[in-house]
Amino acid sequence: MMSAPAPALVEHLERVIEAGSIEDIWSLHLAKMAEYGFSRLLYGFTRFRTTNSFGSADDVLVLSNHPEEYLAAFVQSGAYAQAPMVKWAAANEGACSWRLIGEVAASGQLTPAQRRILELNDRHGVRAGYSISFRDVSVRAKGAIGLCARPGLRQHEVDAIWEEHGREITVINNLTHLRITAMPFASSRRALTPRQREALEWVGDGKTTQDIATIMGLTPATVEKHLRLAREALDVDTTAQAVLKASFQNQIFMLPG
Repeated sequence: MMSAPAPALVEHLERVIEAGSIEDIWSLHLAKMAEYGFSRLLYGFTRFRTTNSFGSADDVLVLSNHPEEYLAAFVQSGAYAQAPMVKWAAANEGACSWRLIGEVAASGQLTPAQRRILELNDRHGVRAGYSISFRDVSVRAKGAIGLCARPGLRQHEVDAIWEEHGREITVINNLTHLRITAMPFASSRRALTPRQREALEWVGDGKTTQDIATIMGLTPATVEKHLRLAREALDVDTTAQAVLKASFQNQIFMLPG
């Protein structure tokens, strides 16, 4: 007979499901992962992946509690793209121990860029942990999280934690990922205004500019202005692309808060 989930775990999952913002979900996740010994997390998600990259850095949602100095050197500089565990996550799904890094290093297959990343990680105490690469429904989408163990934990100790709790940790992370990607989020560019959002929604419903002007009580020129500003905010060339991108980011057809 299968054992029932612990009440504390069920309560946590319920709170994640009921959370009303990405910030609330992330706060819950940080606290829960700390209970398992993972004190620093780095989550990334994009719906604009290409064959050779994760798309524009401006369109990647990044959540982390690593120090700003580390994030500047690892994420903002673009160095993350060469990191061994990021490369693993891009090509795989599931969970992987960071002992893989040591195995790659021992094989002599590290590039100079990867060696610099390992040196950066070592300086910041990023030495032991696990990574999870999530399964997404689109080939353009990719999400992953790096779970960095608290200072003092060695990789063999992390592997022992995973042996005991890995299944529930994976479930918690997958649910958190699904909840985050279901929430509205803007890129590092400015978010859509309510008027821009409404205009795009009517375009998505197949309405013409004149139709939208009548529905919104505006002039066609004003509607065109809202659509132009929406395109600029989303960094796209056409209104059709704006509707698609805003849909990907859950910025239109939103439920009332």
